[in-house]
Amino acid sequence: MRLHLLLLLALCPRGSPAETHSYSLRGSWRIHSGNHSVQLLGTVPGCVHSALFQQGLIQDPYYRFNDLEYRWISLDNWTYSKEFKIPFEISKWQKINLVFDGVDTVAKILFNNVTIGKTENMFNEYRFDITHVVRDVNSLEVRFQSAVLYAAQRSNAYRNYKVPPNCPPAVQKGECHVNFIRKEQCSFSWDWGPAFPTQGIWRDVRVEAYDVCHLRYVTFSPVYDNSARQWNLEIQSSFDVVSSKPVSGQVIVTIPKLQAQQIHNISLQPGERMVELLVKISKHVAVGTWWPHGHGNQTRYNMTIRFELDGGLTIEKSVKVYFRTVELVEEPIKGSPGLSFYFKINGVPIFLKGSNWIPADSFQDRVTSDMLRLLLQSVVDANMNTLRVWGGGVYEQDEFYELCDELGIMIWQDFMFACALYPTNQGFLDLVRAEVAYQVRRLKSHPSVIIWSGNNENEAALMMNWYSIEPSKLETYMNDYVTLYVKNMREIVFSGDKSRPYIVSSPSNGARTVAEGWLSENPYSQQFGDVHFYDYISDCWNWQVFPKARFVSEYGYQSWPSFSTLQKVSSKEDWSYLSKFARHRQHHSGGNSEMLLQAELHFRLPNSTDPVRTFKDTIYLTQVMQAQCVKTETEFYLRSRSEIVNGEGHTMGALYWQLNDIWQAPSWASLEYGGKWKMLHYFARRFFAPLLPVGFERQDVLHIYAVSDLQWDANVTLTVRVHAWSSLKPVCSFVTNHFVVKAGMATPVYQEPVSTLMKRCGNCKRESCVVSFFFSTDSKLFSPTNHHFLSSLKKATGLLKAQITARISQKGDTFVFDLKTSAVAPFVWLDVGSIAGRFSDNGFLMTEETKTVLFHPWKPTSKSELEQSFHVTSLTDIY
Repeated sequence: MRLHLLLLLALCPRGSPAETHSYSLRGSWRIHSGNHSVQLLGTVPGCVHSALFQQGLIQDPYYRFNDLEYRWISLDNWTYSKEFKIPFEISKWQKINLVFDGVDTVAKILFNNVTIGKTENMFNEYRFDITHVVRDVNSLEVRFQSAVLYAAQRSNAYRNYKVPPNCPPAVQKGECHVNFIRKEQCSFSWDWGPAFPTQGIWRDVRVEAYDVCHLRYVTFSPVYDNSARQWNLEIQSSFDVVSSKPVSGQVIVTIPKLQAQQIHNISLQPGERMVELLVKISKHVAVGTWWPHGHGNQTRYNMTIRFELDGGLTIEKSVKVYFRTVELVEEPIKGSPGLSFYFKINGVPIFLKGSNWIPADSFQDRVTSDMLRLLLQSVVDANMNTLRVWGGGVYEQDEFYELCDELGIMIWQDFMFACALYPTNQGFLDLVRAEVAYQVRRLKSHPSVIIWSGNNENEAALMMNWYSIEPSKLETYMNDYVTLYVKNMREIVFSGDKSRPYIVSSPSNGARTVAEGWLSENPYSQQFGDVHFYDYISDCWNWQVFPKARFVSEYGYQSWPSFSTLQKVSSKEDWSYLSKFARHRQHHSGGNSEMLLQAELHFRLPNSTDPVRTFKDTIYLTQVMQAQCVKTETEFYLRSRSEIVNGEGHTMGALYWQLNDIWQAPSWASLEYGGKWKMLHYFARRFFAPLLPVGFERQDVLHIYAVSDLQWDANVTLTVRVHAWSSLKPVCSFVTNHFVVKAGMATPVYQEPVSTLMKRCGNCKRESCVVSFFFSTDSKLFSPTNHHFLSSLKKATGLLKAQITARISQKGDTFVFDLKTSAVAPFVWLDVGSIAGRFSDNGFLMTEETKTVLFHPWKPTSKSELEQSFHVTSLTDIY
């Protein structure tokens, strides 16, 4: 068992005028192509593609086949340039730096026509000393090299041996050798996204000038004394001392609400210096803790760190402080071989429920604050508490982590290595070491980040031999793997942050992987660590195909996004499931046919004579299929948390693949590009509810489990109802006696042979009836209403065409949809086209004549707009 404790903060903007003069170079820059044939203005932060689009020189890069049409942009070598006047007297400052928070990716930097350095890593900060070349009026050039050409050159120059894979599968229409460049790996394509290998200054750039000394950064690490029950806070402050003499003074640390103020004397020698302080929080003061969403508050405190130094120099930082502990528990389980794999937050075991995050756009400058807020609010609105920031994208912007801190979203943070082997020459290792040190320092202040993970699926790729490596050469690649992720990255992580666990890969066998020398013979063991699981061929309604693993960090099924989302990037000739556009947009081999194959197991396929109607109906059916598949699989993991069956179980995490989309295309996402909720996301809101009844069959016996994420024992009743498909009146309904559902447990609460249930419910047949169930307390609904299908819906008898109407009214900022149906209606889907917002419920089984649903708009709209855009679909409408 490993214990990791953390007190954290979020740093405010860099120093006060007394410390540093900072001049941002954001805004308008000139951009030109390699041969100057294309010249334009562009915005920083930004990229070439965005600039070309904003100036009207290209269409929307996402429109139709433009990802192929605009490949020339990524193959050119672009230059950014800017002339600017420094708005302060430069001669008065001892040191002046040019600082880039992010350059994408390979570039030579010229300042006043002097080469001052180069960049080769999208994920690192770059600082260049310009003290001796800066003038009042300056020119700055950033000369980019094509990332595609650079990657190919590096691959060709790596003469030791091949480092696979060379290229992505042809269906992805991507670029090659992405593993040779420290850049967003999915920018060369992925099985859910396009190839747009961008060039540009993608984060802030500024000039910093200072005298005497400059506070570069502050990091915090806690040490919790269990015996004294007291927090000790270790503070590391990094200074660049440019004075020729030592600088002395004192630092005052104040946390008013914790009645904490401590003063330390410091002395700084010239050069780069680290000041380490120890601050003790009184054990007699109650410290509020940070909890994941659904488990408590996200308590934070204001803290001030004030340096009072020689010569009247004052440096002050105001920060937000959070307290929480994280512990990854890997210990023996009674009745099961192997080890557990679960997290304790503040000493409490927490089931991690959520999804996987990918970049929200191919062009990071389009990922706005509003977009982040919308997507992350949708996470907690669906009762999730965790996101895994996947290792083929980017380390997200500061605001992403700040929002996760605020909303209580735990982050499983991958480092940016995915589905590939990587070179280990010294130059590459140096780039990686600098990247890891910078990102750990940048992100460790966030309570939301609970674990570091070295890579995505690279252990599995190597040990399951995805790349057909000859056995005689395997040891070479295994040694490279350990060199990169253990001897370098792990060492850097723990030198910068001992407060969190680090696992080498996902999936891995956790402690067993370590014991096997960092590479397990079978990284997918269900007795250790985490697993990724995908099976598109087996029947997803059959829960027995799923792994009863300790932790499932990836699983999922594809669907198509809604027609209103696709319509923005397509033309009428594209609106067919068999169109060139539909094939082009699908980057997973066989994906379109796999969706229909899975859907056809339980549903009849649409059969309209109108091809556009058939396309829309097929989109709807893929979303029904995806939602039902992921529901069945997730509920299996949820009910496996408290039991061991045949040596397997104790599942403590379910993170489906994937949360969001990078563009408008078929994918595993539950949120479409732009944030619209697919049916799966509405299902997730229900199946991740704090208390859920889960029904399933084993050997023709219906079982219902109570799955609780509550922090208290709940006294409830279970109501079970059986409806005939042909009637809105239940065939039968019964309520159990009160019983107690234990906090944080999955408990069996009901079982009955299906044949017995059918007999006492008016001789129902499997094909003619459906079962629903919910928990109540004090006669009030206390859980979502769940249901269990007794047969495939393509075999259902008695289903009628439901006539569903809606009366729309407004109540404050919310709109009320009063629905009325003429018949039982499965998978009722309410759609308002491109009007931004979400419903309180959707994709539901309607077994009562009336139902009220709320619509929460994300932008101003009106009742009349909603009435014009509103469309309702249920299953029988597509036949």
